[in-house]
Amino acid sequence: MRLLAETNWTGLKYANPTPSPGETADVATIGSLVTVFSNVIQAVTALAGIVLFVMLVIGGYTFLFSGGDQKKLEKAKGTLTSAIIGLVILVCSYLILMLIQKATGVTTDLTKFNLLITP
Repeated sequence: MRLLAETNWTGLKYANPTPSPGETADVATIGSLVTVFSNVIQAVTALAGIVLFVMLVIGGYTFLFSGGDQKKLEKAKGTLTSAIIGLVILVCSYLILMLIQKATGVTTDLTKFNLLITP
């Protein structure tokens, strides 16, 4: 949650950005969803990195202290394999987005959430 608390919320778009005296500028528009989704995606990505690190540490710890027990050794190998597969999925998803961007010639960054609103 600290990640969301420290996020720069200046990207919010308001219906009335310059209120008259007595009015408030706190009414968010549909454009505010860009900031919300961007922050959620950023938080989920950070959480995935933390989970990956914890899985690698737990798998390594279990592997080192298995003491020759075949069940603990298999459990450690499974944990390490799952962590590495997760890392490969994260990296491949990013690379697929970059490949789509280069293949289609899109000029905007596909790794950033954007909402196209036409008047």
